Amino acid sequence: PDIEALKTVLICAFEKVPVLHSRFVDNKLSTHWEVRPYNIDDVFTVSFPDDMEKAVDEFLTQYISPVEDIQMKVALFIKDGKSALCMVENHMCMDGGDLKYFLKEFCENYSRYITEGVSPIHFRIGSRSYDDVYSGFSKTEAGVAKRLFKNINARDDHRFPLTKDNIRDKSFIARKKFSEETLAKLKTKGKELGATINDLLLASYFYSVYELADYPQGDKVMISNAIDLRRHMSSVDDKGFTNHTSWMQCVIPNRGRDIFETVKYVVLSSNKFKNDKFMGLYGLPLLNFGYNILPHAASEEIIKIGYSNPLMAMSNIGVLNGQQMAMSGYEPVDAFMSGAVKYKPFVLLTATTYKNIITLSMCVRGNDKDKEIVNKFFDLMEKNINTLIGE
Repeated sequence: PDIEALKTVLICAFEKVPVLHSRFVDNKLSTHWEVRPYNIDDVFTVSFPDDMEKAVDEFLTQYISPVEDIQMKVALFIKDGKSALCMVENHMCMDGGDLKYFLKEFCENYSRYITEGVSPIHFRIGSRSYDDVYSGFSKTEAGVAKRLFKNINARDDHRFPLTKDNIRDKSFIARKKFSEETLAKLKTKGKELGATINDLLLASYFYSVYELADYPQGDKVMISNAIDLRRHMSSVDDKGFTNHTSWMQCVIPNRGRDIFETVKYVVLSSNKFKNDKFMGLYGLPLLNFGYNILPHAASEEIIKIGYSNPLMAMSNIGVLNGQQMAMSGYEPVDAFMSGAVKYKPFVLLTATTYKNIITLSMCVRGNDKDKEIVNKFFDLMEKNINTLIGE
């Protein structure tokens, strides 16, 4: 890629999306984003590493503090005529859905700038308000949704079996790829079982973690599944980049006699949520009340009483489109996105699909033993997926 062109596109993006060069201010009474000056050389770096994969992983697992002046960083790594373009951003600024859109617009703007000399200014702007999630409802429905203070999330103490937290832990990212052939067979099996690809991945997650952690077969276990609340919005064209992600709790009563019974449990639990008009909106009024009415420090403690983050979760960010990420006509050879680095005892499994290849990833702050545990989990996922598709 043309390095100066990349810088120009990034500057235009940062000017259109000011939260990317803002710092989070907590003055003990209220919180807000304060737009800050920035230097593009602090945002974008170019390097020529000896070990490309190590450089990518270290860059992607860095911590971006909300009190810094820059909330997104971009790097171009070049080695042996190949390059890797990496972006990492603060999840407070945008979720996976908006990061996908940002990446699409970034690449399209770059291509137009290179091939047509068009100024790269096409980035969506608008409201970042949480209230936007109600825009697709009638006035009566919105009124009902805004009174859903109760968080219906089930509480579950089952944990991914990582080692105890240690001050010497470091962030790492683990990945596992599944071939185009595997995806095709999963689609066929999903039609046969009345399950989505997401259901099959989630069922494999359940079955694998039962095996990994040696949970009793009769235990009821919960894994939360990320959902995009933009499904409730009338339009996103006039909305700014932000975070509109919530959780759908998938609960199975026991492991099942085999993974096929686990799939049945997952489908039943998922469909229960999918048939709810207000899926994902429970508890949001509680968060809004806490953060808007109470001082920030107090709201954190009060909200913990009625709202808890899931110990185990999965986010299927979906398909990454090669044509949309092409730069001057050149599509990426490979691409993936991953969720935030999680601190023990929390874990998040992320899935993206590119050129019909599924990449599962997990970002964890841990040690070498934890890496072994996560990689063993991925081996179990592969075994159980192969069982599903008859291999």
